Amino acid sequence: MVVRGGAARLGCAVVVCGLMLAGCTSGGDGPGGPAAGTGPESAAGSGPSPTTVLDMDPAKLPRTGDQAAALVREVIARPSAFGPAAVRRNPYESDPRRWAVLGDDCVWGQRSLPGDVLASLTRHYEIPASGGKGPLRLGAVVTVHRSAEQADWENAEVLEEMMRCPDQLLRPGETLGRLTDVPASLGDSGNGFADDSLTETGTYTSDELGGPHPYVWEQTSIGPFTLAVSARGAEGWSRPALFEQLRNPYAAMRSRLRRAVERNTPAGTTAASVSPSPVARDGRR
Repeated sequence: MVVRGGAARLGCAVVVCGLMLAGCTSGGDGPGGPAAGTGPESAAGSGPSPTTVLDMDPAKLPRTGDQAAALVREVIARPSAFGPAAVRRNPYESDPRRWAVLGDDCVWGQRSLPGDVLASLTRHYEIPASGGKGPLRLGAVVTVHRSAEQADWENAEVLEEMMRCPDQLLRPGETLGRLTDVPASLGDSGNGFADDSLTETGTYTSDELGGPHPYVWEQTSIGPFTLAVSARGAEGWSRPALFEQLRNPYAAMRSRLRRAVERNTPAGTTAASVSPSPVARDGRR
């Protein structure tokens, strides 16, 4: 998803998934390839990253890793966003110098941040077991790329991963299966809030909680930013209930991002509000 404009970006993603063309995955000129941009030109940035979903102020966009890390912590969800029963899991935060990568063997692991990423942070939460329901494991991720194009590539790679590995090993004793992704460009399928939106659903099975249980991952790209939330189910949790648990924190992160980077609204006008997530539908980590 390199070209600005929703249909063109998702068209590239379809090519990635259907044909696995070199240059549309991290092995080509995507974030992990030569065009990822780790040289002086990319380090300095090439001006504001275009986005059609909100009017970003170039002066408010982070240009350094420290600036990006501060913005990530401002935007990412706190446990209370998932409801009064939600608590921190241990570990609560990922190492901000690393992020998750799906290997050729369909096993998730941690690697150093690539050159196109200024900052990325994952947080883990849980709604403890109660009322006949098992513990619901939740997550949120915010990533700042150097450009909107590189954020688009991250969304495209989620689609490629699903096609390559419909069954994935999260960590020993925890697996995802039967993964299906539904992408939506701005204006498609209720997406009025992001340049690109992606919903992934499947099953979650663990040695501790059994299964298969429902699993949901929702991700958006807005300019150079990607935001994601996830839920891994347990006994007594339905897929619509997982979507409902993710709805408010997902919308709140987008709203905080908007307030942090949007150009100041001229007096006498009203900024467009952030649209809520689409109604829960059958539709990651």
